[in-house]
Amino acid sequence: MKNKIKNKEFFHALGEMKTYLLLWSTQSFSGLGSAMTGYALVIWSYTQKGSALMTALLMVSSYAPYVLLSIFAGALSDKWNKKATMLVCDTLAAASTIVMLVLMKNDALQVWHLYLINGFNGLMNTVQQPASEVATTRVLPKKYYQRVGGMRYFASSLNSIMTPIIATAVMGIAGMNAIVAFDLFTFGVAFVTLAFGIRIPESEEASEREEKLLVSAKRGLTYLRKERGIFGLIMFLAAINLVASIYDAAFPAMMLSRNGGSERTLGLVNAVIGVTTFVGSILASFVKKPKSRVRLICNCLLLSMSTENFLLAFGRTPLVWCIGGFLGWIAIPLMNTNLDAIMRLHVPEEMQGRVYSVRNSFQFFTIPIGYFLGGFLVDQVFEPIMEAQRENGILTKLFGSGKGSGAAFLFFVIAFAGIGVCLYFRRNKDIWALEK
Repeated sequence: MKNKIKNKEFFHALGEMKTYLLLWSTQSFSGLGSAMTGYALVIWSYTQKGSALMTALLMVSSYAPYVLLSIFAGALSDKWNKKATMLVCDTLAAASTIVMLVLMKNDALQVWHLYLINGFNGLMNTVQQPASEVATTRVLPKKYYQRVGGMRYFASSLNSIMTPIIATAVMGIAGMNAIVAFDLFTFGVAFVTLAFGIRIPESEEASEREEKLLVSAKRGLTYLRKERGIFGLIMFLAAINLVASIYDAAFPAMMLSRNGGSERTLGLVNAVIGVTTFVGSILASFVKKPKSRVRLICNCLLLSMSTENFLLAFGRTPLVWCIGGFLGWIAIPLMNTNLDAIMRLHVPEEMQGRVYSVRNSFQFFTIPIGYFLGGFLVDQVFEPIMEAQRENGILTKLFGSGKGSGAAFLFFVIAFAGIGVCLYFRRNKDIWALEK
């Protein structure tokens, strides 16, 4: 009898989430294609120049539009039809991928072309992302918010697993052309499904559409000025993103150049991180609401920052790096699930587009800075420091020698930076007030 009741509840939940599940699955599939193209281009750019900074600038160009235009993009998103906004942005991003393919087929592709293309794609994502966030809120009952946070990270982690495996295999067998073709195929599936198979309710409030752009953007800023807890949480994540993006800039440089590292090693560690977040997202989807979401967020980030960076710094083998990836990422889906729930439950639906876009500007402005700093510090500071060390020097004993040892030294430094950020924001009273 209990099993029948559970089955009935399960199918009832599927029915209520049907529209979201269709949107989530097809958009995630499209995300896999985009991630494979991005992964292949990182490897291509590093093999072309051998520079951590030039490779990091790929991500700087992607995130720069978030910093510059997110506030206005969110205001526009609140005024525009959400479905049309998503369709147009995705189509223009796919067109830029085709431009990249044409340049590559004519042996004309340069790294600076990728900066421009990534900047354009970043702009499209800047407009599309708040529209997607609001669309999720409108097609989903509130009681599923925490479960959906886990599902979204489930898709992200699954893509993280599949991206290095599939991209490496496809590049070896059929080359970059096949990866781009798959990317465009996944875009087509997502486009057709959204255009013809999904209805996203639109707000009936005319005031949202008639409101002037600057006034609309200012409302998002005003909301965060009053909601100190939400703003404090955003600043916490901004500081974490600074440390994490320095990590992201140094990670491929170390994996591709350190003794024991290679494209295969980079793919292996990325796959382990993907499997870890996959498992973590499954757990996050079924874990009950915690007594304190704020405490859980702080503890998850502290675990991540105090483990992986040290193991990457001192490790000399793929096994140790994989263990670091596991410890660093196992709790992140649970953190993101509860962060997402706090945002959706505290921010009124009619304000979410504006507030999420302002959040993007504040929370993500540190990412391009971190990528630039990470690439610069590896190339210009830590690698030269390690090259100047004696064979039996203490830094050589700790972090090894040769190319990649400077990146290892940098991981050691940012481990303490990450721990410091967690301990500092853990004392923020405004963030704790969100529990009330």
